[in-house]
Amino acid sequence: MLVGILLATAAMVLNSFGALLQAEGARRATRKRPAFLQPRFVAGVAVDFVAWGCAVLALRVLPVFAVQAIIGGTIAMTAVINARMIGVRLPLEIRLAVAVCLTGLVLVAASAGTEQPPIRPRGVDVVLLVSLLLLAVAVLVLRQGKHAWPLALLSGLGFGGTALSVRAAHVQTGEGLDLALLLGQPATYLVVGFWLVGMTSYTAALSRGDVGAVTAVFTVTEVLVPGMVGIWLLGDPVRPGWAWVLAVGLAMALAGTVVIAKAPPLRPPRVR
Repeated sequence: MLVGILLATAAMVLNSFGALLQAEGARRATRKRPAFLQPRFVAGVAVDFVAWGCAVLALRVLPVFAVQAIIGGTIAMTAVINARMIGVRLPLEIRLAVAVCLTGLVLVAASAGTEQPPIRPRGVDVVLLVSLLLLAVAVLVLRQGKHAWPLALLSGLGFGGTALSVRAAHVQTGEGLDLALLLGQPATYLVVGFWLVGMTSYTAALSRGDVGAVTAVFTVTEVLVPGMVGIWLLGDPVRPGWAWVLAVGLAMALAGTVVIAKAPPLRPPRVR
């Protein structure tokens, strides 16, 4: 379990730096040089890919909601580093919101049980496939708009879907690593589809809104929704008697995210 926590923490740190690099690349994008041709954006994607690898390994031993909650620390790191980079101080309201959100995410992670989930029930792959198709259609529609938060929400659901797909494949194959059995799982290939949805909507959100607000909506959506679905759909264990702690943690994380998402974008100080 300790190894899983360390891997998830590494994913959290890498996700934060990846988000900042991608945001800078997205801001520099033009019609002639779109985001995927910007060096900083490409570097951010590479960092995110390493972070995703760490998360995949963590999901072998920890429930979805525990791994995603640890990764949720990206909210604090991104907000603090972004403020330092542009030379401003975070408002007190935002600092309190970050603290409340992180406290909630810690409570969510602490609620994870240690026992292995049972073999997944039938129909999991169908549920994941239908969810992927609905998300893909939503991305195509919402990319026509100017608001960042709906796209950030979709990106959280997309990347959360990758975590669910990875966990579903691990649950089916058990603790051992049987490559043939893993490649034979439909969930293994659903990972790619969810990742594409998440990356497409995340890039579009960064080009429309502040990186701190986008990351807040994206990260907590990635924690809350897939985490609860993992408990319901895959049987991810909650520590006995800790259901109320999980509920309190979810409420705190959601409240903190609302405050961060509604905050105006940080601007660098004016040079006189």
